[in-house]
Amino acid sequence: MRGWTFAAAADVRPQELHEAFGAAFSDYLAGPFRIGLHQWPQFLARQGVDLVRSRVALRRSRVLAFALAAPRADIAHWRLASMGALPQARGTGAAPALLDDFIARAGAAGMAGVELECFEQNERALRLYRGRGFEPLHALYGYTRDGEALPKAGADDDHAISLDDACQWIDAFSRDHHDLPFQITSPALRALPQQLRAWRHGTAQVVVSQAVAGTLNVQSLIDSRPRQDDAAALVAAVLARHRPHRMNVPQLQRLDLGGLALERLGFERQALNQLLLRRSSD
Repeated sequence: MRGWTFAAAADVRPQELHEAFGAAFSDYLAGPFRIGLHQWPQFLARQGVDLVRSRVALRRSRVLAFALAAPRADIAHWRLASMGALPQARGTGAAPALLDDFIARAGAAGMAGVELECFEQNERALRLYRGRGFEPLHALYGYTRDGEALPKAGADDDHAISLDDACQWIDAFSRDHHDLPFQITSPALRALPQQLRAWRHGTAQVVVSQAVAGTLNVQSLIDSRPRQDDAAALVAAVLARHRPHRMNVPQLQRLDLGGLALERLGFERQALNQLLLRRSSD
């Protein structure tokens, strides 16, 4: 007997789901994932989570594991925004059962498939996903670079655009390219609490936020041209304008949409990288 029941995450008290999330990611590969309860709603919004479609595994009304679903209307997929199990629940089969349920419900809802991101170095999780038919679509890299000694190149303040303009441009791009990580698309960007600034130059666009004094975070960088010259010029100009800032790029950057430009500019790859994986509905 499996010893658990499924329930909609919307039926669980936010505090309980938040506590289960923190416990499940206390020994995460990328380091403990700590987020305050007051930040929990914003985190869910940023990840596009629909708590009604999300599920938890319960034993005696206590959360053992969870699978947070984030429907993507733009590509008719459900994204597994996060899945985890409490340390004491690992090996019980609760998390794999939630994954099977997630896949089945997405198919029943008429979705073309499901997707998720997973660290390539997380071999145990990758075995689970690959065993359920998920296949890697793109590698997603993170980068960092100091703004010193980087000459300004080719993109000026005249290329600043509004966030609405930037989001409309991303929406149009996504209609033709159905394999963008959710976090760099307009719904995720609009959910960020930070003030965002955006620039466009030629075929490239970048959206950044300022986390703390001296640090810029790239929230979205896209350039579909093979050489990515416009992306290189744009990033160099933004860094030069905000010198001596450091620029960080989370592990969501595709090589073919701007990563190569970053590497030409001397950005250092982070040690861990993610994979964007997808599975078609049966």
